[in-house]
Amino acid sequence: MFPIATVSCPGRGDADLLLSRFAQHLIASGLRVCGTVQINTERAKSHACDMDIQVLPDGPVLRISQALGAGSRGCRLNPAALETAVHAVSDRLEGADVLIINKFGKMEAEGRGFRAVMAEAVALGIPILTGLNGLNEAAFAQFADGYAQALAPEMGALCHWLDGFQAIAISEGRTEQMTI
Repeated sequence: MFPIATVSCPGRGDADLLLSRFAQHLIASGLRVCGTVQINTERAKSHACDMDIQVLPDGPVLRISQALGAGSRGCRLNPAALETAVHAVSDRLEGADVLIINKFGKMEAEGRGFRAVMAEAVALGIPILTGLNGLNEAAFAQFADGYAQALAPEMGALCHWLDGFQAIAISEGRTEQMTI
């Protein structure tokens, strides 16, 4: 069992929906969930969607995309909004049962974003689940240094991974039994 797991989905926004469902399942089960899930809202007459992230477990919801105009080609991510989310997650990390990060994205690949929070979670023994796309696989592999595994994009696989991680933690006396 690895402390970090990734999930990738073929459809646009599918990983966001899966991670959100998983987070809500864990919260309803009584686990202390920390991190972010992404909410995409389609925009009329545009190929781009608005991107918001909800800081888990109970907000705030922050708009992390910028409206750059119809002809723009640049990155729509609002780095200041992302850093606000990073600080909010960092403040809630202590005592979490699991850290869910909507995506190991461009900012994390460049050494910023949620990367330091993820490293802190590993040091605290908190398992991490994050979305991953092909553009950032190499940077993620370097960051995870062999301590991550890719999961099938289904609820059962996510639950099985977390159950396994928790069983190891319990056998090492690091935590009490948690049921998901």
